[in-house]
Amino acid sequence: MDHNKADLRTVQVVRYITPLREGGSMPAIAEADDTFTYVLKFRGAGQGPKALIAELIGGEIARALGLRMPEIVFAYLDEAFGRTEPDEEIQDLLKASEGLNLAVHYLSGSITFDTNVTTVDARTASAIVWLDCLLVNVDRTARNTNMLLWHKELWLIDHGASLYFHHSWQNWEEKATQPFSYAKDHVLLKHATELSAVDTAFKAILTPDRINAIVALVPNEWLLIDAPFTTAKEHRQAYATFLNTRIAHSETFVKATTDARQALI
Repeated sequence: MDHNKADLRTVQVVRYITPLREGGSMPAIAEADDTFTYVLKFRGAGQGPKALIAELIGGEIARALGLRMPEIVFAYLDEAFGRTEPDEEIQDLLKASEGLNLAVHYLSGSITFDTNVTTVDARTASAIVWLDCLLVNVDRTARNTNMLLWHKELWLIDHGASLYFHHSWQNWEEKATQPFSYAKDHVLLKHATELSAVDTAFKAILTPDRINAIVALVPNEWLLIDAPFTTAKEHRQAYATFLNTRIAHSETFVKATTDARQALI
């Protein structure tokens, strides 16, 4: 089976530790056979593999841009795993997630980022806002920042709400060139004063080859589930086309987001 996983490690989940019930998809803290602890994202959860695809693509683009992201790994769940789990809801989730899932390193001791307590410099804030505009990530608000402070450094987590167009694939080519309307709610928008400079730098990094390589990491078995494509190759190419088109037209979302910031302040 081709998982296109040359650049990501694969681990075997050996112990389910505890659910993270604050997450809508009910991720869990789990231990793998490499002795590390991970936040495990299940393909059998409510949004299925699409949330894992968004997590993988979003996280690896963030890493390519130099932003701090915990390591992402493929996490394999054996069919016998979870048979002794007493919670029926969790047992059903584990059964539905047999096979390949996604996990990120658990940052033990980290704390949730609070914009009222910690100030982010303009360059970093602009980089994160630009990233979320690219990914159309609706989930980086004051209500749910999806950022952690770990050893006094800012780390990004949870990009599962990115690329939300892929839940229907309706008018996705048109959406690739549109502004990001949710930018006005971004937790770091007020500090994002260097969007134009970041735009120039990031467009040089995120070449079509770089984007294609990241999208190529998506396993075939996560594709073609509730999607209007004939082959996994066509499905994967649609993600790359969306992202490369959006990067080529980034001035549209940069201008709209800059205007939203001016209205905010």
